[in-house]
Amino acid sequence: MVHKKLTLPSKTCPVCGRPFVWRKKWARDWENVRYCSERWRRPGAGPP
Repeated sequence: MVHKKLTLPSKTCPVCGRPFVWRKKWARDWENVRYCSERWRRPGAGPP
């Protein structure tokens, strides 16, 4: 079975501006995922 990763939903991180795609670990909570990584979730973290 071949999976096509091009069909996965994506979002843009509001802090760094990079696009990120759906991951299986976010399946139950995709609507609430806002950041591309744990780094940008921390208070006081800003763009590089």
